[in-house]
Amino acid sequence: MPAFETLAPAGTDFTADPYPVYAHLREQGPVHRVPTEGSDDIWVILGHEEVRAALTDARLSNDVRNSSRWVDDGGYAIGRNMLQTDAPQHTRLRKMVAGAFTAHRIESLRPRIQQLTDELLDEIAPLSGADLVAALARPLPIAVICELLGVPAEDQEPFRVWSDAMVFQPTPEAAAGAAMSMTEYLTGLLQAKGRSPGDDLLSALVRARDTDGDRLGPEELLGMAFVLLVAGHETTVNLLSNGTYALLTHPEQLAALRADRSLLEGAIEEMLRYEGPVTSSAYRWATEDVEIGGVTIPAGESVLILLGSASRDPGRFPDPDRFDIRRPRTGTGGAGHLAFGHGIHHCLGAPLARLEAAVAFTALLDRFPDLALAVAPEEVPWRPGLIRGLSELPVRYTPRP
Repeated sequence: MPAFETLAPAGTDFTADPYPVYAHLREQGPVHRVPTEGSDDIWVILGHEEVRAALTDARLSNDVRNSSRWVDDGGYAIGRNMLQTDAPQHTRLRKMVAGAFTAHRIESLRPRIQQLTDELLDEIAPLSGADLVAALARPLPIAVICELLGVPAEDQEPFRVWSDAMVFQPTPEAAAGAAMSMTEYLTGLLQAKGRSPGDDLLSALVRARDTDGDRLGPEELLGMAFVLLVAGHETTVNLLSNGTYALLTHPEQLAALRADRSLLEGAIEEMLRYEGPVTSSAYRWATEDVEIGGVTIPAGESVLILLGSASRDPGRFPDPDRFDIRRPRTGTGGAGHLAFGHGIHHCLGAPLARLEAAVAFTALLDRFPDLALAVAPEEVPWRPGLIRGLSELPVRYTPRP
């Protein structure tokens, strides 16, 4: 990933607070070539207008084989999935699964999400404090997506370990090992679904046919299972933890939400804008010379589209570094954050993430009226990488039976 640390103003911690670096770069222009931790530079796009345009530019491909440095997948790829393909293959794959994420289907999950949330909070309610990442933000989305797809409950913990290793990549070897383990597991699970299908999404995908009557191939099935499992929970984990952190570090906003629950929907959108769970799109590669923001990105070059920077662009959001759950949702400065992306790769699971957030935040407000950070804000640890999230969120509260 880009070595943003080398560009950070003196005295700042990029992992804890990347936004001063984004602001520093935006002031110099919306598109930059920056060094990476490896040997090659990469292009980053930061301005809201340019980011929105880049997300819909077909010349910026999600297929790594368009990279000028493509050799092989290095052992990281798991099938061919929606994040790694362009139209028309992406269109075909997305249509095969879109029916599971309709508004009606997602809303039907509310009772189960509520039950899971209540069970998790029941475990910590008698205590005087907890790590909210471990207690709620991580297990809830994993349980929801695993149940939706048909992953047995006893397999959720190893899946979480593999997912963390691939997303946060403590070392290339650990990431590659986790990818291999995930591949072996998903291959066996899909074979089991083929022999004995259930009432779950993976079973439906094994049986599904596209408009031409073709089934998903083995590689496509594997890629689909992978992206739905990993991308289907990582975003929500960090929406819950980052959003709670934003509320607890802005007590006046928390008090307003407690007093008026009708603000919750807008509060969730402001959490997504202010401290979104994904700072960047997936890597993209220019299929030809592409001019963006007055800068030409040569064909074959790697590109990162920085969603986190776009959502703090003062040209789109007045006073962008202020967390305001009453921020207008229409007109200039209103709706328009790009936390879930934009265009054909807009996050398919965004409605599910929003529903889980609405249920979880309502339950937290109801169950713990004096919820507060148990440590100073600067002591809360952030995880490095393009996924923006906390490794822990220590909180305290009055025990409740």
